[in-house]
Amino acid sequence: MNLTQQIAKHFRDVYFGGNWTSVNFKDTLADVSWEEAITKFNSFNTIAALVFHTNYYVDVVLKVFNGEKLNASDKFSFDCPPIASREDWETLLNKAFNDAEQFSSAIEQLPEQKLGEAFEDEKYGNYYRNIHGIIEHCHYHLGQIVLIKKMLREEAG
Repeated sequence: MNLTQQIAKHFRDVYFGGNWTSVNFKDTLADVSWEEAITKFNSFNTIAALVFHTNYYVDVVLKVFNGEKLNASDKFSFDCPPIASREDWETLLNKAFNDAEQFSSAIEQLPEQKLGEAFEDEKYGNYYRNIHGIIEHCHYHLGQIVLIKKMLREEAG
């Protein structure tokens, strides 16, 4: 397995399982209802907002992998569309999981030398840094989702 395949696996594992933390988005979100997904706990973000937020950056970088210009702003990264039904929640999840699989495949297709190249602009660092930043970002917010889910369920009793 070459380096880009290993990095793709590392990313895929945080979404679909197989990482050494034994926690992933797919399993964690499998039993979250749309009502839970939009329930606010204290001042924390909702689960839906965190799913949208993590996917926002996956989607943006995936577009760059596909030849588009970098077009993103942190100020829009929590602009989760309204979730008012199971269908809305499933639409958000399906987009996140589909984008995650496409993102993994795009990483696998990268020539290894691309990892050291500037990502759009020198100020953003290289591809390696950005891909690993996405992976770290996903793990960070996945941990929040796990805790929020647990707290919501304990509160509901």
